[in-house]
Amino acid sequence: MPRLGVLGWPVAHSLSPAMHNAAFASLDMPGWQYQRLPVPPELFSETTRALPDSGFLGANVTIPHKHAALAVADGASDAARSIGAANTLTFAADGAIAAENTDAPGLLAALEGSPRGLRVLVLGAGGSARAAAWALREAGAAEVSVWNRNPERALALASDLGVRAVSDPEPADLLVNCTPVGLEGPAGANGGADASSSQAEQEAGAGERLSQLGLTFERVGEYPYVADMVYRAQGPTPLLKAAAEHGARTLDGLEILLAQGAVSFELWTGRPAPLQAMRAAVRAGPNRSD
Repeated sequence: MPRLGVLGWPVAHSLSPAMHNAAFASLDMPGWQYQRLPVPPELFSETTRALPDSGFLGANVTIPHKHAALAVADGASDAARSIGAANTLTFAADGAIAAENTDAPGLLAALEGSPRGLRVLVLGAGGSARAAAWALREAGAAEVSVWNRNPERALALASDLGVRAVSDPEPADLLVNCTPVGLEGPAGANGGADASSSQAEQEAGAGERLSQLGLTFERVGEYPYVADMVYRAQGPTPLLKAAAEHGARTLDGLEILLAQGAVSFELWTGRPAPLQAMRAAVRAGPNRSD
């Protein structure tokens, strides 16, 4: 029975199993199975190397393992090496591990139009932020800037990828959130802390999450196009909600998840991804981020 999975810590939130298992069902691929693989960082390398002997053909990788995934691989694509992180592993018959990064092409595929010539601000400095900054730079963005609450991490990413690190979020044509901020919605929203919370409490929760991104509601209005890697099946993240209220174009993380998942699916199976079935599966799921 061919097996696939997603490695993360935590990983109970991931919608990748629903998405890929829906794809198997849609294409009548009996026996194929995709599952969550919760693995703490200290066990990542050992666990990953043992997966081929358990019938696994590959795995996606999410927080906090994207750097470790590249390190554990026996070989990697040029893109994964340039980015410095991997989110997709493929296991050969002899157990060799190949690393790829599908976050980068997934983001570009999900965007409406080319980023060529745009000024872009990326929030975050982890594996997803590295993929986004690299992809947007390679796609011809006029300028790619990176902001992180830890300035040293932003500087390290910028130095590695040849982009700018900024000490404060600057206005841009496109804003891409690659942090986990927004995974849990404001209190009372979409199954959040308390559905009976007052409007004031919900607004305070949203304001706190924007503050964690170095933003305020007013400053979100400086970005005409906002993409959020965080995904929630029911309702927008606080960032996307604020952007929509300013009249900005928005791209939610479910579409980015779908696009990168399709690339992984085709890499592992050699078959075109059934996007309609995969989209229906993620849209039907609970609030999640990958």
